[in-house]
Order: sequence, then C-alpha cells, then structure tokens
Amino acid sequence: MLGAGDELLIRAWGSLDVDYRAVVDRNGAISIPTIGNINLAGVKASDAEAVIRSSIAKLYRDVTVNVSFGRLRAITVYVVGQARKPGSYTVSGFSTLVTALLVSGGPNAAGSMRNVQVKRNGKVQGSLDLYAFIAKGDKSSDIKLQDGDTIFIPAAVGHIALTGKVNTPAIFELKTANESISSVLDLAGGMPVVADPRRAFLERLDPSKSQPRTVEEFALNGAGLAKTLKNGDLLTVTAITPDFANAVTLRGNVNQALRVPFKSGMRIRDLIPNRESLITRASVQRQNDILLQQTVDGQDEKKENASSLSARIGNLFDDVNWDYAVIERIDRATLNVSLIPFNLGRALDTANAEDNLQLQAGDAVTVFSQNDIRVPVAKRKVYARIEGEVNVPGVYQMAPGETLQSLVAKAGGATSNAYLFGTEFYRDKVRAEQQVNLEKTVRRLESQLRTESAKAAANQSGADAQLAALKVKSEQESGMQALARMRELKATGRVSLDLSASDENTDKLPQLKLENGDQLIIPSRPDFVHIFGAVNQESSVIWRKGTTVEKYLANAGVTSEADLEGIFVLRANGTVLSSTGRGWFSSVSSAEVMPGDSIVVPERLNKETAYKSVINGLKDWAQILSGFGISAAAIKSLRQ
Repeated sequence: MLGAGDELLIRAWGSLDVDYRAVVDRNGAISIPTIGNINLAGVKASDAEAVIRSSIAKLYRDVTVNVSFGRLRAITVYVVGQARKPGSYTVSGFSTLVTALLVSGGPNAAGSMRNVQVKRNGKVQGSLDLYAFIAKGDKSSDIKLQDGDTIFIPAAVGHIALTGKVNTPAIFELKTANESISSVLDLAGGMPVVADPRRAFLERLDPSKSQPRTVEEFALNGAGLAKTLKNGDLLTVTAITPDFANAVTLRGNVNQALRVPFKSGMRIRDLIPNRESLITRASVQRQNDILLQQTVDGQDEKKENASSLSARIGNLFDDVNWDYAVIERIDRATLNVSLIPFNLGRALDTANAEDNLQLQAGDAVTVFSQNDIRVPVAKRKVYARIEGEVNVPGVYQMAPGETLQSLVAKAGGATSNAYLFGTEFYRDKVRAEQQVNLEKTVRRLESQLRTESAKAAANQSGADAQLAALKVKSEQESGMQALARMRELKATGRVSLDLSASDENTDKLPQLKLENGDQLIIPSRPDFVHIFGAVNQESSVIWRKGTTVEKYLANAGVTSEADLEGIFVLRANGTVLSSTGRGWFSSVSSAEVMPGDSIVVPERLNKETAYKSVINGLKDWAQILSGFGISAAAIKSLRQ
C-alpha cells in the first residue's frame, strides 16, 4: 500500500504531455499540475497506474499514462527475542516479514523458525512458519510490515532428528508439542523408494526415568505415522534389504550376467538355454574389432599391422571350461555356504542329464573360462605361429602335446635357405617372467649404485673434497643414466634352443611341447657378422667360414680403451660366448664366428668408482641380458 513519502514518476503523452515527479503527502494524495489532487491512500502499488489513468481520463481523452516508482519511504521495525542479530532495522515500506528476517539474520540456534510473530500496537498481527515457506514455498502467512512493527522470535518448542532412508535427513524443529511423524516426514520430503516402512526405530529421552534412554520399533503405517514426537527424539527409517527372495544369479564367462526370477522346478538348462549364451561380450568385441578401420587422408586404412593381426588369430573367443561350473548356495537357516560343482557340457547337452541340477532360490551359478581356472594341457587350445624359411608360414592349431617338429611339419618343412642355428623361439609366459626379473635386476643395481656413491661421499676429506664430490656426482649421474636406459629395455620372451652351428636338420630341434601363442622364426642364413664397442670402426662385415673372433677384431682394430678380457659374442642362436667359465687356457678370441653373430668389445674401466662397482656387478652383463631375450642392438643402445 502506498503511503506518505512514496515517490511516483508520472509520464503521460497524447492530448496531454506530463513528466512529473510526485510525492505522496501525509493525507495520502499527490498533486499533478493541470490535473489536480489524486487520492492514493490505501491504494496498492500495483494499482497506482490504473487510479492515475482513471483520474486523467476524466479531464482528457486519448492520453497514455505510465507510472513508475522513485524513492520509496523507509520504515523502522524491531527484531527481538531469540534472534541472531536483535535490534532495530530500517527497511523499505514494501518489506514483508520474510524480507525483514533475511535482513536481520533470522533466528538463533535456540529460536523458533516455525512461530515467528509480528506484533503491532501490543497485539499479534500474524505468525509465520518458515518451514512452510522453505519446504513448500507457502507465503500465505507472510504479512506486510508497517512502521514500528515488532518481530518477535520465541524459543523453539523442541527439536527431533530424522536419519536413515529419508529424502532429507536432518534436525527438525517441532511446531507444537504434539506434532506427528507424518507432518515431519512431509517437511523432510518423504521417504525414497528404497526405504522400508515396515521398520522404523524411535529413540527417546525421558530424564524422569531411571533408564532415560529407550528405543521403540514400529511400522510407518497409519498408526505409526500418527505417533507424536517429543523434544530430543531420534527417528531412524531403515532401508529395504538388497536381498532377492526369488532370484537366481548367473555370472562369470557369460554373454551377460543376469539375475532371473526363480521358478519351481528350475534347472541349469532353464538358466542357460544354449551354448551361444556363453559367448562373452569381450569375445564379441574382439570379433567386431577385426573390421575396425580409421580414415587417413580420405582413405580407409586397417588399424592392425601384420604382427598384431596374426597374433589375434585363434584368440577371438574365450574358451569355456565345459568340465567345471559351480552353484554357490546358502542355507538360510544355518547360513552355511555350500559349493555344488557340475559338468557344464553334459548339463547343456541333455535335459535328463544328472548334471542338469535343480536350482533353488538364491543360488548363484558361475561359469568359468579356461583362463579363469587353468585346465589340463590336453584340454587347452594351442595356436602357434611359424615364420621365415618354411614352405607355408602361418598360424596353426596344434593338438595338445605336439612339439616344434610338429609345427615345422605342418608348415611344410624348412626351405633350402633355412638357417637353423639362428632359429628364434618366443613364448608369452617366458616374456612376462623375463620382464619381472629384468625389473628386479635394475632395482638391485640402482640400490648398489646408491650404496657405493654414499660410501665414496663418506670417504672424502682434505682440500680436494669438493673436487672429489663433483667427480662422485658425475659418476653417479652416469650410472643413473645407464640404469635409465636399462629400464627402457623390454624382455622379448626368447628361449634359446641351444642349437649347434652344424645342425641343419629340423629334427635337431628340441622336443619342446607347444603352448598357445608360441612363435617360431627360422631365418635365412645371414651374410654378415656385427662388431661394435671399443673398436676403431663399428661395422657389419662379411662372414667367412672358419674366421675367429681375433681375426675379425684385427680387421676392425680395437681401441686403447678396449677391455680385451671382457670381450663376448652374442650368438645367433641366443646364447652368449665369453671368457668367463671357459677355463684358464681358453679364450673367446680363438672361437669361430658364425653368421649373424655379434662381437661386443666393452671399454676398460681403470678407476675404482661407484659407477665401476655397478658395472662390475654386470661384469657378465651379456649373459644377464641375453637371459631376458635382449638383442645385440638393445645392448648397443644401452652403451650409448
């Protein structure tokens, strides 16, 4: 309602032009030149324009009127009682109880939010339940304030707490001493669908009793919701248990893990209708990935290269363990869990089979793949790859127990260019073991380097200590760089077949039983021998029959830093030839070099340093690295 001191901005055009700023006087009227007085006492602000337009229309026709508000009068109200910031506040003349509470900070911790009163001339003009406004948006009790009004915030009647499965767990204020559970739950937004209305617990305090604390259990039905709450009550609503009373679960190596309804007389074949339902999603994904393509410059290009493509053959589907599946069953009376194994293949083949077991509600049936539980060798699938100098290279399915000779025979035998001495054999399981051991070796050498560096630093003294410290630091950095290069090496999984240079028949291959993923490469005879290390010219030279290591090094020329006692040869067959272990009168220099061999001449280290200590730990590093299937090229990169 407009009152004295309110300012209105009046504009009119048409047959009359008005641009006037009017202020409501004490009598509730405004005065406009050429129009006269217009009484606005008791008029709402929203109706002011209509009243002024009507007054002007009595004198003039075809006039458009627009009324807006300028400065509005201010009023003073008082906030008392259990207020957060009691005192007097100057607010707009259009303010209501809610806006005044927001300005003053509202009730304090002990104040009531549910019975805020407005007193005018000693009488209560109205009260406001802020819960109704906050929870439901109900402002019907929000009254307009007048100058001199007193906002009184009484103390709260009491508080209760809601916990558990309610939409808004919190501490709530009671409006009256006999408020029901239903009304408080309504303010809390009710209960979610997972709440269990059959079980609620009410904890209550009664200081007048010898045992003040009690707890009561009841259902939130009509009678339960009508229960009245008292100050200090704690109401807990429980959740529905996730247990399924009528379900049977299928999981493991299946297309989709399911929870299906139990039916009387249900058996394994009812849960697993056919073998096709045991094709896993991972298997289907691998099958689909075969055709995945990427676009490069407008052209479709296959993602997989030749190596990854051949590695995928035979590994599209996860083989199911048909001999063993299990039912996990719980006895609800004793809570004892029992495992009931059965033959999955027989259960799916025949409806009357003994293994087509009858199920019970709550059973969990688990299907395994051959990777989940390793089956005997005779039942595993074996796909082996053979490449190089054979008549028909490819990927072949091998029967359990077949050997390398069987693989070569399936590939049509070796060609006339086959270099059996350089045959390479790789196995995934060996590669994983080699990688683990390689990482252990690097960690051991790193620890040794730090220990030796610490010892060297502790022994420094005298005027040259600073120079010695810089030297030790430089040596340590060199050692760490060598270890960093070693960390980048990856095990290949190569297994040395220990073939002799004179072996030219595939019958000399060891009787090694094949495993899934094995790879056999029979190269052609190379024409070169590789020399690198502390030589004048690292190169690959033409192999000549009967030529020794000494002769090749004489042609390449060793440097003055060469460690002649540490020379070793990486054989094409994956073995290492070094002076270590060859006896007092034997030297690697007199050994005959075979095609594809690599001669390595390490540098000599004369000074006892921390770095040299680590290198001494790798005095026979070639044997160690060859045990991890590391090639000569990798050792060369390690030295650089």
